[in-house]
Amino acid sequence: MDWRGRRGSSNVEDRRRQGGGAARAGGVGGVGLIAVLLIGWFLGIDVSPLLQDQSAPGPSSAPTELTAEDRAEGEFVSVVLADTEEIWARVFQAQLGRSYRPATLVLFKEGTRSACGGASEATGPFYCPADRKVYLDTSFFTTLSRRLGAGGDFAAAYVVAHEIGHHVQNELGILGEANRIRQQVSQAESNEISVRVELQADCLSGIWAREAAETLGVVEQGDLEEAVNAARQIGDDTLQRNAGQRPMPHTFTHGTSEQRSRWFMIGLKSGQMADCDTFATDQL
Repeated sequence: MDWRGRRGSSNVEDRRRQGGGAARAGGVGGVGLIAVLLIGWFLGIDVSPLLQDQSAPGPSSAPTELTAEDRAEGEFVSVVLADTEEIWARVFQAQLGRSYRPATLVLFKEGTRSACGGASEATGPFYCPADRKVYLDTSFFTTLSRRLGAGGDFAAAYVVAHEIGHHVQNELGILGEANRIRQQVSQAESNEISVRVELQADCLSGIWAREAAETLGVVEQGDLEEAVNAARQIGDDTLQRNAGQRPMPHTFTHGTSEQRSRWFMIGLKSGQMADCDTFATDQL
């Protein structure tokens, strides 16, 4: 992906110098701690309350020095965010006849607070509709590459684009309605709705990738394959197998590897938001 030296976004809130303070593991340790972290990374669940001793002090206020790698990752995320802003402003106007309000992206190290609760290394990247912010510890990019087998800068960009896809859903009122219904149904039904939410965000990230290639010209050879591979590597079935578990479809919250990569490709090939309606189909 051609990103170096390009325009960044002004909607980045960088908290990495504040110092997050390492969460104490309380009574969870060893294999148990690893299992809890895997749940958080793989299923998008905030497990930080399980890792913290309730009597432990809050985040440290000691400043953290940013490394050269930190600064490069911050610049990369800022450029990707700027691209999503330009693309979605154009798509909203062309397909919906309305303006797009960009999200804020919060960079942090170790831990920080959001309007949706604690953000930590264990939560993985997530979007908080309550404050319209994406929260990202860029160490997740290392996890994505080394632990999950999804390397490359476009794979990392796909992660950002997926979370911005949730912001797009929030702007359209889809996310709020889905979350409202999830609170009223069984756990199994809630999981099914969650899968549709996540697959739609994958489809929307495919629209972003299409526009990045066609209108911004920043997509290089092999980039799209990196994004598709990332979508496959973070499917619920693959992640559960890699965690030594037998895939249990009733627990899926994000969709299978096949579903995630396919919905990304639907958005990539179509470019139309209407084709990303995962709630109107029985064939996910």
